[in-house]
Amino acid sequence: MENDLSDYRASYEKGELLLKHISDNPIELFRDWFLEVDTHFNQGETNAMTISTHGLDGYPKSRVVLLKKYTHEGFIFYTNYNSEKGKAILANPSVCLSFFWPAAERQVIIKGKAEKIADNLSDGYFESRPRGSQLGAIVSNQSEVVKDRSELENRLKTLEKAYEGKEIERPSHWGGFIVKPVELEFWQGRPNRLHDRIRYKLEDDFTWKIERLAP
Repeated sequence: MENDLSDYRASYEKGELLLKHISDNPIELFRDWFLEVDTHFNQGETNAMTISTHGLDGYPKSRVVLLKKYTHEGFIFYTNYNSEKGKAILANPSVCLSFFWPAAERQVIIKGKAEKIADNLSDGYFESRPRGSQLGAIVSNQSEVVKDRSELENRLKTLEKAYEGKEIERPSHWGGFIVKPVELEFWQGRPNRLHDRIRYKLEDDFTWKIERLAP
């Protein structure tokens, strides 16, 4: 089977990224971009991001997760610590996050170190989740092989009965990671493939080196 995609092309003309217009702090630029995309572009799930990890099998792997919070310290998401993703992060915390916002012709790539957040923070977020999502975190042995979908659905029904009228506590194997960035690259599509690429590299705990990269 062959499918030639060489004619798939687009002209990027929706914005520019100039050094004179950006903050010294990359988290502030991320905040500005996120709010602009979320407010002015029909993006849908602006917080969807790809996380790439070094797998235990030696292969890199990327998948989409949802960003749930960002601060000047880093980017927080939640997962099953016993999943393929969770085990990979715990074994090698060097990860890469990427956001692609095609409606705005923008991309952000973030290199950083992931670590578990405090239990009380994971507890607080777990309590805020819909009850079905809370039960789902208990039902699914994420990344493990299951016989068929009915196995999961039957587990859910059993747990719904077991927890009827009861508070659902966060399982210890489920919680948050924070990715503390060491490098962020902001990409803005431009005409003629002369895209804007601005990279922030952390030089010490407080200083970011800002550079323009060739497209």
